[in-house]
Amino acid sequence: MLTEVCVLVDVLNIAKEKRYMVIDPVHQEAPDPKPMVVLLQKKKALANAAAIILRGAERLRDSQCESARNRTAPDFHLELLHMRQSWRLKKVGNSILGDLSYRSAGSRYWQSGIFEVSKNEVPETPAPSPNNMPVRNNAIKVTLPNELEGVSYIQVSIQNDTETIASGELSIPLPHGALAQAETHWQQKLEAAQNVLFCKELFSQLASEAVQMQSSIPNLVVGNQITTSLFPGVQLSIGLCHSTIQDRIKNSPGAHSNEHKPVLEHSLHQLLRELHYNAIHHPMPHPVTSALGISKRRRLAGPQASDLETIRRSVDYESLLEQIIKQTRHVVLRLRTMYMIDTFACEIKDPLIVAHWACLNSPTLSSVKINIMTHGYETICRTPLVIHVEEKSLKAICRDGRTMALSYEAQELRYLLMCQVSQHQVNAAQALAKLMGWKVLSTCNNLGVGVVEPIGNASSVLMASPTGDRVIAVRCGPKTGVHVSVSYSPQQPDFYPSTLVRDRKWQNLAGSFREVLWEKMEGRNFMNKLEHLMASLTPC
Repeated sequence: MLTEVCVLVDVLNIAKEKRYMVIDPVHQEAPDPKPMVVLLQKKKALANAAAIILRGAERLRDSQCESARNRTAPDFHLELLHMRQSWRLKKVGNSILGDLSYRSAGSRYWQSGIFEVSKNEVPETPAPSPNNMPVRNNAIKVTLPNELEGVSYIQVSIQNDTETIASGELSIPLPHGALAQAETHWQQKLEAAQNVLFCKELFSQLASEAVQMQSSIPNLVVGNQITTSLFPGVQLSIGLCHSTIQDRIKNSPGAHSNEHKPVLEHSLHQLLRELHYNAIHHPMPHPVTSALGISKRRRLAGPQASDLETIRRSVDYESLLEQIIKQTRHVVLRLRTMYMIDTFACEIKDPLIVAHWACLNSPTLSSVKINIMTHGYETICRTPLVIHVEEKSLKAICRDGRTMALSYEAQELRYLLMCQVSQHQVNAAQALAKLMGWKVLSTCNNLGVGVVEPIGNASSVLMASPTGDRVIAVRCGPKTGVHVSVSYSPQQPDFYPSTLVRDRKWQNLAGSFREVLWEKMEGRNFMNKLEHLMASLTPC
C-alpha cells in the first residue's frame, strides 16, 4: 500500500505542474525543446502509475472479499495459532500432531494421547440451523483416537449396605453443554479427550495400588470398579464411568440420584492438585552430583550417617489410594458424628445442645465445639465440650480438661453426651444455689449410692437454705433422669431445753427426705422449676 500511495503523490505533483528551482553554479545552454518526446514520456509514466494503482485497488478488493468470507468461515491459520497457545503441537512430515498426555506432570501411563490436526473442508452452502442463526463452521478438524472419544469421570461413592452415604466425581471441569452434539468446537473436543485420558490414567493407578495394598480385608478390583472396606458394613466404591455422545443425548441429565457431597469432592481434588504440585516442584537446592527428585532427607543420609530404619522411614510414602481411603473414612466418621449430635439435640429438650463446626479443617481432621446450656440461664452455667473427628476415632476434651478417646462407634459419643448433660444439670444447680443465697453442703460427680446407672454414674448435690432449716437434694443420672428431694427441720412445739439438753440447735435436726413430684412442678425447664422450689422454701 505504501508503494501505491507514493505513486499517487507523484502523479498529483505532475498534474499540478509544480516547478522546482535548481541551483547550478555553471550556466548551461537550454536543450532544444522536443514537445512530442516529453508528451510521450509523460503518457508512459502516467500509464505505469495507473497500472500500479489499479493493482493495489484489486488487492484491496480481494482483501475485503476475503474478510467477508471469513465472517462465516474462520481462517485455518488463525485458528491454528490459537490452538498452539493452549496445546502442544508439532509437524511430522505433512501432518500436524498434538499431545494430550500428562508427561510433564510425571505420568507413566501407556496411552500416548496423540491427535491429528487438519484443515476442515467447509461446504460452500452450509446447512441452516433450526433457529435461523448463522452457522460458523470449524476451520480445524481434530481427529482423536477411538479410546479418547466421549466423556469420562470417576465416581467415588460411600455405601452402607445398599444405601449411598456420600458421593463425588473426579474429572476435569467441562463447560456447560459440552459435547451436546456431534459437531462441536475443537477446544471442547480436546478438553473432553484430555478428561478421558486423565480419568483412565487415574483409575489405572488406583487399580494398581489396590492390588498391591496389604489390608485385613483384600480390595476387590473387577472391571472398571474398585471396592474397599472402610468400616464394618461401610464400603468405598471407585468406578470409571464412560459415555459416548449418543449416550449423553439419550440419557436425561438428572439420571443419577446419588447423595452428592461437595466436601468429599473438594478434598479429593485438593489431593490430586497436591500430588501434581509435588511431581513438578522438587525440593531445592539441586546438587550437581545428585539425582533430580530425591528428597533432602535422603541426600543428607550419607553425611549425617543415618541408620537403615531412618532411611526406610524417609523412603516410605502413602499411595494415592491410601490417602483417598483416609479422607473417605474421615468423611464417614464426620457424617456419623453430625447425625448423632443432631439426633441427640432433637431428643433432649432440656438442656439445649448447640454445636459449632469449625469452618477451617483438614481433609482428615475436623473439630466441633458443643455448648450445653439451659434456656434463660445461659449466663449462669454453660458446659463446653470439644470433639476432634479424626480418621478412625474421636477425641473429646471436657470442661475440666479431661481427654477421652472414643472409637468410630456412634453409640459411645451418645453415652458421653448423656453423661455431660447429667453433670451440667448438677453444675447448673450449684450455680443457681449461689445466686439464690443457698449453701452447697456437698457435691459428687460419681455417686455410689442409690439405683445403679446402666450408663455412666449419677451426680448429686446437697443445698441448704440461708436459715439452714431446708435442705434440697438433687440427683441426676444419664439414664434415670432428675430426682429432687426436700428435707425439713422438725421444730417440734414440745421441745424445751432441760438440764440435760440446753442447746436449742438440736431442734434444727433435719427430718427424712421426701421426693418432689418433679413432673408436676411449674416451670419451663429444670432450672426454672428449681428456682421456684428454692423461692418457695426460702422464708420471707
